[in-house]
Order: sequence, then structure tokens, then C-alpha cells
Amino acid sequence: MSQNTVVITDATFQQEVLESTLPVLVDFWSPTCAPCRRMMPTIESVAQEYDGRVKVAKIDTTDGPETAAQFQVEYIPTVILFRGGQVVDRAQGLQPKSRLVEMLNLVAPA
Repeated sequence: MSQNTVVITDATFQQEVLESTLPVLVDFWSPTCAPCRRMMPTIESVAQEYDGRVKVAKIDTTDGPETAAQFQVEYIPTVILFRGGQVVDRAQGLQPKSRLVEMLNLVAPA
């Protein structure tokens, strides 16, 4: 995990995501999920590029089952973009960097 991403759990989701002053891209993942591991470098890359403009958070669905259920995460990886505590966009499955950039540009244009 890079210094540009924050690891969250059910216990920290409210503070780190819903109460964040920055938009937050949340990656719902699991270390046992091959597509999740393949997407990790992409998540790290956008976290670095949008540092200071968007917070990037990762939640292992094992550590965040309540949050995953609350936001109807049925498959992983799933990324959900929040701004002001509200869902702005979401994508399910292995995503290319261009899709994540498209999402992030909704809340933090280049």
C-alpha cells in the first residue's frame, strides 16, 4: 500500500469517507481476489496523480462487510466515488486507468 492510499474498515468508514472534505475513491477489494490484485497498481497510480485533490481509500471486504452491504457491493473489485458523503459514480470489476480517471475528473478536473 502506498502513502497515497488509506486503509479503512467499517469502524473508520464514516470518518474517512462520509465526513471527508475531499472527494474519496473507495476500492472494495480482497487480497484473495485476482482481479483486485491486478487493479492495485492502477489504484496506486491514480492515488499518486490525484494526491491532495482526492483521497483514495481501500477497504478489504473481510474487514468491511457492513459497509460493502450498505453500498450493495456484490462483486469485487468495486470502486465507488464519494463527494460530500454521497455516491457520485461507481464501477464494478477490473477497470482500466482511463475509467478511473474519467470518474475522478467528475470531482477533481485536471
